Amino acid sequence: MLDLIILSIHFFICILISIAIWRGPKEVDLHSSSAETAETGPDGLICIGKEENIKKAGRITAKINGREIVVFYHEGKFHALDSRCYHEGGPLCRGDIEDINGQACIVCPWHKFKITLETGEGLYEGINPLEPSPTPQWQSKGVKQRIHKVTIDKGNVYVCPPDMSVSFDSDYFAEKYKIGGELAMKK
Repeated sequence: MLDLIILSIHFFICILISIAIWRGPKEVDLHSSSAETAETGPDGLICIGKEENIKKAGRITAKINGREIVVFYHEGKFHALDSRCYHEGGPLCRGDIEDINGQACIVCPWHKFKITLETGEGLYEGINPLEPSPTPQWQSKGVKQRIHKVTIDKGNVYVCPPDMSVSFDSDYFAEKYKIGGELAMKK
């Protein structure tokens, strides 16, 4: 009888955990700004926040024409990228920044894909099987993640709207979550 009670409690706890995972955490970003409410700066640039506030926060998300981007302040430089990873749409704003061969990279929290902050290149560790004793080395997959030009003017941080004449792998998820941004939190 005790075994039945323990099994029932265990089953109930498993159901509660499954529901909690299925619902997922709710993303709240108090630092977000929106292109609809943000001021337009010089040359059509969009102001996403105060330089000092972004430096303190280290990263913020913002919307540019409905497209969510993430802006990082890392080692004295600002970097802006689409906020969803090119691979499966993971939230890059939750990723860690790592140094890989002298390049600052954001690591997607979902599948650990590495993306350079400077260029948007996807990096992977691979070997050359033709070498006598192959050792893994970091290599580029090419530019996969759309980056956005950042400009600082009079204490404000501005981002250039994306040039859509060129496409990147991250565009798919940027468009998908433009329609329903909280979808990524349910994975």
